[in-house]
Amino acid sequence: MVTHITKAVIPAAGMGTRFLPATKAMPKEMLPVVDKPAIQYVVEEAVAAGLTDVLMITGRNKNALENHFDRVTELEAVLIQKGDRDRLAKVNESTDLADMHYVRQGDPLGLGHAVLRAKMHVGNEPFAVLLGDDIIDARDPLLDKMLAEQIGRNTSVVALLEVDPSQIHLYGAAAIEKTDDPDVVRITGLVEKPAAEDAPSNLAIIGRYVLRPEVFDVLEHTKPGKGNEIQLTDALQEMAVNPETTGGVYGVIFRGRRYDTGDRLDYIKAIIQLAVDRDDLGAELRPWLKEFTSALE
Repeated sequence: MVTHITKAVIPAAGMGTRFLPATKAMPKEMLPVVDKPAIQYVVEEAVAAGLTDVLMITGRNKNALENHFDRVTELEAVLIQKGDRDRLAKVNESTDLADMHYVRQGDPLGLGHAVLRAKMHVGNEPFAVLLGDDIIDARDPLLDKMLAEQIGRNTSVVALLEVDPSQIHLYGAAAIEKTDDPDVVRITGLVEKPAAEDAPSNLAIIGRYVLRPEVFDVLEHTKPGKGNEIQLTDALQEMAVNPETTGGVYGVIFRGRRYDTGDRLDYIKAIIQLAVDRDDLGAELRPWLKEFTSALE
C-alpha cells in the first residue's frame, strides 16, 4: 500500500467566460487575489501537504501559467541590481515551489476528461486533484486529512461542504453514511448539479479530491453527462457503488474557510477576506471598510 502521496493534478484549461473581458487574453487562474494569482495559492496548498510533483492541465492561451512558475532572469537581474531582496524573494517563491509539469487538454470535454489527461504522468498510484477556483485558507488545512484518510482506508476521498439547499444545484451532491469520525462519511452515491428537491443531501463536493488510479479506467468509459461533458462526479458515482473493485469513495467534511474565486462576487469577497487578515494591509483596510460600509447605511 502507498504510504506517501506526492502527485497533484491541477486542471486549469477552462476559458473563464464569467470574467470576460478580463480573461480575453489572460488565464482566469492568473487573476490576482490581493497580490498573488489564484493558481499560486492552490500550488502552495498542495506543496504544504507534501505534494511536490504538480501536473497542470492547461489549454490554449494558457502560457502565462507556465511563465509564472518559471524563472524570469531579466526581472531577477533588475531586482538584484536595485538591491530589492524582498521583491526578489517573492518572485523566486513561485519558481521554487514544486516540480511543475504541464499537459494540454486539447478539447474542452469536461473535468473528467481533464483528469484523464493525467493518466500517463500519474501512473498506478493515488494522487490529488485540486481545482483552481477553490482557495482553501492555509490556516484551515484540508488536504492533510484527505491524504491520511486515503492512505488509511485505501479509498478515494472527496472534500464535502455543507451548503444551503438552495445552492446545491451548483455542485455535485453526495448521499452518505456516517462513520465513527464525525468529519468523515462513506459516500453511497453522487449526483452532478441536482435540483434542490432531487439532491440526496446538502453536502456539496468542492474542488479537492484524492483518488485511486482506478479512476482512470472508469473515466475511459464514462459517457458525457451534464453539459455534454465527461463529468468526474459520474465516474466517482460508479466507484462509490463498486467498492469491491475500486475501493469506494469517502468524504471529508470541511468546516474551515474557503474562497470561491470562480464567481465574480465571491472573488471580490475572497480578496477582502484575505486582505483584512494580512499584517501589511489589514490595519489600514479594516477601519476603511467600516467607514465605507457605514456610509452606505
